[in-house]
Amino acid sequence: MKASLINDMVIRFANVNGTGSASANNMFSKAIFRMGIPVSPKNIFPSNIQGLPTWYEVRISEKGYLGRRAGIDILVGVNPQSLVKDIESVRTGGYFIYDNTRKLHDDLLRDDITFIGIPMMKLSMENYENPRHQQLFKNIIYVGALAALINIEMEVLKNMVRQQFSKKEKLIPPNFKALELGYQYALDHYACPLDLHLERRDLVGDSILIEGNEATGLGAIYAGATVAAWYPITPSTSVVKAFETHAKRLRIDPETGKKKYAIVQAEDELAAMGMVIGATWNGARSFTATSGPGVSLMSEFIGLAYFAEIPVVLVNVQRGGPSTGMPTRTQQPDLISSAYASHGDTKHILLFPSTPTECFDMMAEAFDLADRFQTPVIMMSDLDLGMNSHMCPPLQWDDNRQYDLGKVLSAEDLDNLEGTYGRYRDVDGDGIAYRTIPGTHPTKGSFFTRGTSRDEDAKYTEDGNVYARVVDRILKKWETAKSHVPAPEFFQEENTHKQGIIFFGTTAYSTIEATDLLREKGIELDAMRIKSLPFNDEVKDFIDQHEQVFVVEQNRDAQFRTLLMAELDADPKKLTSVLSYNGMPITAHAIMEKIAEGLSVKESLLNE
Repeated sequence: MKASLINDMVIRFANVNGTGSASANNMFSKAIFRMGIPVSPKNIFPSNIQGLPTWYEVRISEKGYLGRRAGIDILVGVNPQSLVKDIESVRTGGYFIYDNTRKLHDDLLRDDITFIGIPMMKLSMENYENPRHQQLFKNIIYVGALAALINIEMEVLKNMVRQQFSKKEKLIPPNFKALELGYQYALDHYACPLDLHLERRDLVGDSILIEGNEATGLGAIYAGATVAAWYPITPSTSVVKAFETHAKRLRIDPETGKKKYAIVQAEDELAAMGMVIGATWNGARSFTATSGPGVSLMSEFIGLAYFAEIPVVLVNVQRGGPSTGMPTRTQQPDLISSAYASHGDTKHILLFPSTPTECFDMMAEAFDLADRFQTPVIMMSDLDLGMNSHMCPPLQWDDNRQYDLGKVLSAEDLDNLEGTYGRYRDVDGDGIAYRTIPGTHPTKGSFFTRGTSRDEDAKYTEDGNVYARVVDRILKKWETAKSHVPAPEFFQEENTHKQGIIFFGTTAYSTIEATDLLREKGIELDAMRIKSLPFNDEVKDFIDQHEQVFVVEQNRDAQFRTLLMAELDADPKKLTSVLSYNGMPITAHAIMEKIAEGLSVKESLLNE
């Protein structure tokens, strides 16, 4: 008899893209969340519109580990195209749930897993006349069956149906019926619940489930953004969509009903960045969102913003590359291309959120940093964070918070200025000049900017010595920014071990789990999560204080390690890469394997 495993499993759904399974799968994961159990869903979808295999993977962890975990415990396979691989992916001792309306071929059977047949299509055809409804309700039937098999509370599912169809009440009874059809069939034919099952807990508190892109778009609203210019590209499109959704609610003049925002779909990414530069130069807080290919196209204008010193906020939701690459898979492959975007010598502030909460908070920081340093700021999200729902604390905003607009001169300031105004003069010694908003004063201030070489008074020059003086002054801002960008997060009060580990972005989920599991096996590392570039002295000190530092990242060429070496002159011999670039979020076990290899620890220790 198998030992029961409660609230600790990975369940995967294998569907066909475009068959309406997404809403059923979302209902499944949210029902578990509403039972007070930590959950982390991943939507693994193709880059076409309809017809290809799609998967939806749900990590359930009573301990609150939200990273992807290797090994499928229960797989609901309803896609004939992927059936062979789906069956192969189930771990020994796991379960394969399938539609036995048609008999499963004997060649597909495995002795080391349990097959559970539910006649999903047969039940749907017997109870619904409309062919489209038959397909849709088949998905709800397997959710009902799972409710019996793993002990999901039916009342929770029914409440979700009520909420989802509150404006279409006639759809509530047929959805209830589909849930009950699957539930009753599983009860009548199998011992329920399985050894792998759920029990209600109170482990999520006031947490919410939200996609990173949704939080980013809302963060832009609270950050004061009024202009978004963009060109659609997966996986960033829903950032601007979220901004539009919330702008329609929060950016409408209550007296006149007029919109207090502008959203422009440009002809391409380069044009979008040009619009952002123009809007920001004219005083609006403006942003764009894109992915790797878009950053490549925007690079010329990013360089203009850097050299002309115009605030710009860009959200890069990274995906697999190069070229079109894997547009619906996650990676962190744009670190170097974003950090040094454009030709010539450039260095851009990067922010690395790990959660939707940080997506929200860092959008406000991005705008403040862009305004203060009059430079592009790029928030480096990725597909996993942007397009998947993550459990996180509620988004919060301090109504007393004041925007940091940096060094902006008012008309009064210009009138009281001693001598003439020089747009690119560094009067404070921090590398940051004073700017003006066009139209602030009828005769004084800056009404014109250029991307060609100029002197401190914005006058055109090709004097090489003046040019060098200007770009050296711009570089000084980079040094100043080190004390203003988000500081790294440490997971120990003091660094006490010979080995350390550095991670950032969504690698945080699995890295934290990996370090916990390694500690249980007697392997301890000091840990640091980096939140921004430029790196401050704490990052350099962390590397200097350890004999070996593992660097976790999701790209082939160890780009973050390269940044550490380039920006901190870090010793390459100290930095050991832990890489993953197959398009799926890195797992804790993959990190553990690389660390064991780097420490010459027997892999068998990890499996004990």
